[in-house]
Amino acid sequence: MPAGRELADFVRPELESRGYRVFEISTIAHEGLRELTFALGEVVAEHRAELAAKPAPERIVLRPRFDKEQGYTIRVEGGTYGNVYRVLGDKPVRWVQQTDFQNEEAVGYLADRLAKLGVEDGLVRAGAEPGSTVVIGEGEGVVFDWQPTLSSAAELMTAPRGMDPRLDTNTRRTTSQRRDRYHERMDAKAEARAEFEIQRVAAAEQREVEGDA
Repeated sequence: MPAGRELADFVRPELESRGYRVFEISTIAHEGLRELTFALGEVVAEHRAELAAKPAPERIVLRPRFDKEQGYTIRVEGGTYGNVYRVLGDKPVRWVQQTDFQNEEAVGYLADRLAKLGVEDGLVRAGAEPGSTVVIGEGEGVVFDWQPTLSSAAELMTAPRGMDPRLDTNTRRTTSQRRDRYHERMDAKAEARAEFEIQRVAAAEQREVEGDA
């Protein structure tokens, strides 16, 4: 700038009185750039020295805990109309409590979570078959008729030998067949659940007697 030096001389005392270091530079004439570079280097060196003197902040390391437990157990309880398969475990019980059974999407999501946990394969190993009565949780729990999902190994294991349900192109039953099958299953399940309720009440009364004793 034509009057740059005069302006610098004019403002220097004011800036220095405020504690600033003043460097007169010209990028065109390359004047003062070396001094400014050295000053910046000093500032960086001082800052690094201050950081080195401070204790290093504690690093928080999050390590996912590997759960060696499978997360559930299956208890087979006998009955006149067949075995009842009771699924126990924090995860399946909590998931059931969180599920809105009036919402088909929520029920489907629950089935996917149980399959991913391995419950379906566990039911097969315990001897369950499609249509078996399954209870999740202690006491009354949540009772339903188990039907394996298409994505689980359980359905493949329960299919007839030499057949893969995923390759069956005609698996849909007619409406009348569905209705007949439904009524047959509901009649049997109603009797099984009635017996299950009698056993549950008897067990509760027994626990009260033992508690009074």
